[in-house]
Amino acid sequence: MARYRGPKQKIARRFKEPIFGPSKALERKPHPPGQHGRSRRAKESEYSVQLKEKQKAKYTYGLLERQFRNLFEKAARKKGVTGENLLKFLEARLDNTVFRLGFARTRRQARQLVTHGHITVNGQVVDIPSAQLRSGDIIAMRPASRNLFVAQDSVKRTRRAFPWLEVDRTLMQGKFLDYPNREDIPENIREQLIVELYSK
Repeated sequence: MARYRGPKQKIARRFKEPIFGPSKALERKPHPPGQHGRSRRAKESEYSVQLKEKQKAKYTYGLLERQFRNLFEKAARKKGVTGENLLKFLEARLDNTVFRLGFARTRRQARQLVTHGHITVNGQVVDIPSAQLRSGDIIAMRPASRNLFVAQDSVKRTRRAFPWLEVDRTLMQGKFLDYPNREDIPENIREQLIVELYSK
């Protein structure tokens, strides 16, 4: 199954953001990775800035290039602002929604819960992390999986709510109400730069 398997903290340090979850590496080494990480002062080109923004979005949501490109093309075909459509599709992925509902502490952990068959959508087990949710879909932990330590621990720690989701932490289930508005998505991604990169 396609996913990034390389060093996580180097990526987080490159973008100066905890992309893969909370990390002390950013506190200990706030500079970019590499031998010359502390002394890099060269001005970045426009292309470099755009590419970095795309890479940040890919790593944040756990997609590889082909998946990301296909999702962008789907967003471009849909009516509305392409960049916002892209972020909405990314947020509507099943693994991301499991993470947002608080059943997992990271998107990687959420992806694993999905692929191992612990998550149901409308009562049916779905083991495809990239599955796109629709308005009204009910996402839940399987009854036999509700006592998993990772899920219970995550639910206890997570208190953040998102306006496009309803969640019942006691029953460990939630509802995808609709695609989120751009202002409700907390990720620090400048989607217009991604659109400009793919438009070249």
